[in-house]
Amino acid sequence: MAIGTNLRKLRNKTKLSQQEVADMLGLDRSTYINWENETSDVKSQYIPKLAEIFKVNIDDLFDLDKKFNIVNNSESRDNSIGIVVFNFSDKSLSEELSSQIGELIKSLKK
Repeated sequence: MAIGTNLRKLRNKTKLSQQEVADMLGLDRSTYINWENETSDVKSQYIPKLAEIFKVNIDDLFDLDKKFNIVNNSESRDNSIGIVVFNFSDKSLSEELSSQIGELIKSLKK
C-alpha cells in the first residue's frame, strides 16, 4: 500500500472530503487528488500537516508493511478489566489470529 492509498483510507476514516483536505493544506483539490491517485508525489512540506489533519504519526502516512496495530488499555487506575484492541488491515490475518487465540484459550482451560 503506497502513500496515496494511505491518504485515501485516512481521509475516508475521518470523513473528510478531498476538497476539505485540500483547503486545510491551502492547495487546489486537483493537487490533492493527484496525491491520492499517485500521479504526483506529495511535497515534503505538507507531510507534517497531513499527519496533523489525520491525527496520525508521520510514519503512519508511509507505513506500507503494517498489518495490524495493538492497543493495550490495561493501565487503568481503577479495578476495571484491561482491554486490548486489535486493528487489522487484512481480514485473513484477523481470522488467523482469532483462530490461534481461540485454540490458546481452549488449551488453557484444560
